Amino acid sequence: MTAQSSKTVLSLDSEAVFSLKDGINFKKSPDDGKCYIIYKENGELKACKNQCKHQGGLFIKDIEDLDGRTVQCTKHYWKLNVSTMQYVNPPDSFTQDELDVVMTDEGGLQLVEVIVWDPWLADPQDPQELQEGEVTVTYLTHACMELQLGGKKMIFDPWLTGPAFARGWWLLHEPPADSMERLCMADLIYISHMHSDHLSYPTLKSLSATRPDVPIYVGDTSRPVFWMLEKRQVQLTNINVVPFGIWQNIDEHLRFMILKDEVHPELDTCIIVEYKGHMILNTVDCTRPNYGRLPHNVDLMMSDFAGGASGFPMTFSGGKYTESWKADFIKNERKKLMNYKAQLVKSLQPKIYCPFAGYFVEAHPSDRYIKETNTKNKAEELNALIKKSAPGITTWTPKPGAVLDLALALMSPSRKAITDPPSGTNIYKDSWDFDLYVDELNRAITAEIFKHKSWIQFYYIWAGFKNYNLVVRVIETDEDFIPIDNGYNYLVDFMDLSFPTQRPTREHPYEEIKNRIGVMRHVVKNGLLWDDLYIGFQNRLSREPDVYHHRFWNHFQTELPVAGPDWDLFLQQVSSYQRSAEPQGIQTESVSASTLS
Repeated sequence: MTAQSSKTVLSLDSEAVFSLKDGINFKKSPDDGKCYIIYKENGELKACKNQCKHQGGLFIKDIEDLDGRTVQCTKHYWKLNVSTMQYVNPPDSFTQDELDVVMTDEGGLQLVEVIVWDPWLADPQDPQELQEGEVTVTYLTHACMELQLGGKKMIFDPWLTGPAFARGWWLLHEPPADSMERLCMADLIYISHMHSDHLSYPTLKSLSATRPDVPIYVGDTSRPVFWMLEKRQVQLTNINVVPFGIWQNIDEHLRFMILKDEVHPELDTCIIVEYKGHMILNTVDCTRPNYGRLPHNVDLMMSDFAGGASGFPMTFSGGKYTESWKADFIKNERKKLMNYKAQLVKSLQPKIYCPFAGYFVEAHPSDRYIKETNTKNKAEELNALIKKSAPGITTWTPKPGAVLDLALALMSPSRKAITDPPSGTNIYKDSWDFDLYVDELNRAITAEIFKHKSWIQFYYIWAGFKNYNLVVRVIETDEDFIPIDNGYNYLVDFMDLSFPTQRPTREHPYEEIKNRIGVMRHVVKNGLLWDDLYIGFQNRLSREPDVYHHRFWNHFQTELPVAGPDWDLFLQQVSSYQRSAEPQGIQTESVSASTLS
């Protein structure tokens, strides 16, 4: 079911319309203080919200734009050409949503926003009284929550063991000792998206050994959440892909609805769970779920908060990327994120708010630099900011094993609604099984395919990205990002998908990407997305000019073919042409996992 309505967000009288100058005009609504951009050219008008589609930052005039058509986001410096409503930095990325410009008979104008119907309003349920212990929420670790909803147990995003993003992220919090048992006893599981701190195959492998038929629910994203299930050899037999914006009824009192993210519709989702008319909203990692429209006054809201889930800027070098610049940028970004989250919570006015999905650490000794540089927001500080601006909202800083009783929390904020774990409980992990997982990655180093230089052409043809003016140099390195003598070092020209020995003479953007050899070869061999490299801090980057190439990174992070490279076919082709006749490339037989330890 879909429906739309419209809302006038700004009205200008004839005098204000007459005063609009050619080019960019910023106008603020006197009603709610929100700002809008009106672009005038040859008497024609276009308009949009003053809000970046990436992460909601405000635009200002771009002082580098001499034509007066471009605005720049104050958050990540993205640039929008208001005359076309296309983002120009990064190029080939988003299109800004336009507002309708309606002229009045008196010569004034109205900016009209088309509003998508709020799907959770379908079949509304009046809240019923809850009994103590009827609805409880138990924090396990990171983004993993256990919800007791009457007679049903529901678990969100179980990451209970192993790393995420290859070997870059490790659990900060020690899950309760019985977490895996709890997971195996769940009546249903919701997995928000395919990132490995939410879709944890080491965790699901343990689950499948006991409960392969446990009902798992995911949204109908353009890239299937479980696209790697078969390759990971995890036997789960009850995966349910559900449409967005439709209530899924579990029993008489329990239902849920999955919503998609507007900025990353191929990837991110969030969920509304309703039990006896009481709503729990979990926005997870979404940037702008459901076109920015979410339910107000829910009983419990939870969201991410920490920041730091990207290689930028820690893994970048050259130009402006000095240590002091990185430190200032990270500090400012974390502050902006915290203010944004506090404002979002204040605007939605949940009765209770819990920050989660940010409790990870770069624990491997090789990533000490990232751990020290990539500072993150603290949940306690965000909750303090929320309490200052919205004192009526109860906040919860969770500890592993802590339990929130929703009935007690709603009866009176002063009552003891949260049960913390027993005194002496180990809250933070102090050891991780690094060798088990790093050795698994490094086994790809000696794979047969990498003994033949033609794997490079075979892989990038399979990847399917071309007709884009970008030249990339990829360099295999050791743990410290020092090039390996007998590792691969090659160029890819994505304009024609060629592999030159030197950079082309035409004008072209250039990126240099140094990858830890074990992770890179593991990614290549298994046809994985490059999130393991970039979000997992397993590479180091420099670029000329300093421009984010959205099309390139979006392709390798979200749009690689679902079916992996056919390496058996590749080896057959190599054999048929006789290895001795193959163009001589860099041989890698001597590179082994032991040389990198």
